[in-house]
Amino acid sequence: MSLADLQDFIKCYNATNRNDRKETWSEENPEGRWRKFAYEEIIARDKTNLDIFWLKDKSLADLDNLPDPDILANEIIENIEASLESFREIMATINGVGEKVNH
Repeated sequence: MSLADLQDFIKCYNATNRNDRKETWSEENPEGRWRKFAYEEIIARDKTNLDIFWLKDKSLADLDNLPDPDILANEIIENIEASLESFREIMATINGVGEKVNH
């Protein structure tokens, strides 16, 4: 994720004047990703759930065009291995700092 991925959110969030925030979601534009909810709508949900149930990734719903299981499995393995490597780097940094402090 990069800053460019968040630009639409930053624009819609409008931190300088929250009263000027504009929704991009509507019945006419169900692809809009910025939507507000009234307190009553949120509190009426089961367990006051804040899940974004109205926003769906269509690529996940298209089961006919999913990659082969072996491709998916390899992608999962690659992601897990990359995560483990990142974690090892973090632990090495933490251990390196700890050794300097103890000396």
